[in-house]
This record gives sequence, C-alpha cells and structure tokens, in this order.
Amino acid sequence: MGNDAVLISIINILGMILGILRMFVLVQFVLSLLISFNVVNLHNEFVAAIWRAVNALLDPFLRPIRRLMPNTGGIDFSPMVLLVGIWIVIELLNGVAMEAALARYT
Repeated sequence: MGNDAVLISIINILGMILGILRMFVLVQFVLSLLISFNVVNLHNEFVAAIWRAVNALLDPFLRPIRRLMPNTGGIDFSPMVLLVGIWIVIELLNGVAMEAALARYT
C-alpha cells in the first residue's frame, strides 16, 4: 500500500467523521424546532438525554463560532456556519484525494 493509498484512506475516514458531525448538526436543528413548537418537550427523559448529548458533542465546535459572530438576537446562525465550514473542508479533502489519485497514475 503506497503513501497515496494511505492518504486517500485517511481522507475518506475524515470525510466520514465530518459527515457524522453534519448529521448531528441537522439532528440538533430539527430537535430544536420540535422543542420550540412544543411538539416534544424536555420533560421527556429520552428527549432531554438526546438534547444534552447532541449539545455536548457540538458545543466545542459551535462555541468558537458563536464568539466570532455578531449578536443576531434570538436566531443562532452558528450551526449554519458550521455546516458551511464542514462542506468546505470536505471539498478541500476531496481535492487532495483527487490530486493523490492522479499522482498515483502519472
């Protein structure tokens, strides 16, 4: 297995991890909407446990973004910024993987 194959494998693993992170952002968004519209509430132990787990996982990523962004009142745009950042990183990783794959055959 060459260095390029190892690099492509690492990039694929990072892409999967970023995809899982993106899924958690979407789960948090949908759950926050359901809580806001009182479809589910945090008095339910299962909902509260999921809410705490998702927020604990995403808080290290969202906190620095929230510090940099201006105060927009009641709307939190940091999850959207995080999703765009994840998308950019995935695209950059795909570019590096493509370069490594092309270098392997030239």
